[in-house]
Amino acid sequence: MDTIRAEYIWIDGTQPTARMRSKTKVMPKNEEPPVWGFDGSSTNQAPGDKSDCVLKPVYTVKDPVRGGDNLLVLCEVMLVDGSPHPSNTRAACVATAEKYAAAESWFGIEQEYTFFEGTTPLGWPERGFPGPQGPYYCGVGADEVFGRPVVEAHMDACMRAGIAISGINAEVMPGQWEFQIGPAGPVECSDMLWMARWLLYRIGEDFGVNATLDAKPVKGDWNGAGAHTNFSTKAMREAYEPCIAACEALGKKAALHVANYGHNIEARLTGLHETCSYKEFRYGVSDRGASIRIPWQVAKDGKGYIEDRRPNANCDPYVVTRLIVDTVCSAT
Repeated sequence: MDTIRAEYIWIDGTQPTARMRSKTKVMPKNEEPPVWGFDGSSTNQAPGDKSDCVLKPVYTVKDPVRGGDNLLVLCEVMLVDGSPHPSNTRAACVATAEKYAAAESWFGIEQEYTFFEGTTPLGWPERGFPGPQGPYYCGVGADEVFGRPVVEAHMDACMRAGIAISGINAEVMPGQWEFQIGPAGPVECSDMLWMARWLLYRIGEDFGVNATLDAKPVKGDWNGAGAHTNFSTKAMREAYEPCIAACEALGKKAALHVANYGHNIEARLTGLHETCSYKEFRYGVSDRGASIRIPWQVAKDGKGYIEDRRPNANCDPYVVTRLIVDTVCSAT
């Protein structure tokens, strides 16, 4: 019997920021990945005396690391009675997406991250600091960018897996990068982002570097790391007024969103380093210091999308996309 390896991937129950876990199942080549179990007491998802949790496959792609017919299998975590585990944020995202399916919501998420080698950001001197920010963003040259081989390998892996990665670039702080996922629906975009995160961590192993989604990986006068979230509905893609209405709706629930956009958001949304303070809400055309940026092309065309610049790099995309869809679509 021909067999393959299926890497089961899930999001654990670690607080305040969940971690990714995975384990390998050897299974028949031509079968669908079945439900599987794991020890939730080792992942902050169950007590030791009731430790069984269930992995329910929800998104499967070809494994670009192992190659061949091997698979990567993203799973929802379920309780043994078949209901969603309390740590399972995907289930609520699915329910909201289905409720407002007629709006045809699209997302594109810009995932920033920072490479570390041990306890030092990649490319930084062991003692002291590199030159100030300025030349690193979209830079080129060994004195300005660090980690490009890892970034290229990650992008290639995402493309071979069929993940909708739409670009990469070096970011403002040295050792910091970004990849973009989308456009896709709220659940689809979130699934692909979680899978792309796992691939980033896994490929980093081969290069001896680790990627962190910490919102403020280096204290001081350095950029934090975000997950700028681009959003549109069918109505927004056809007219400008719904774009403004979406901004207004998000402003009315600003505190709710900030509270759910990732751990340590106060350290990143200070009002400096291309951010609006977490205590304030505003939107504007071409304003990277606003909570919500309306791209200049959108204002010029009179239709398009908006960019929520508040989510942290360490946000849960299932939570972010659910909140945005619910806030905007329930207001119309």
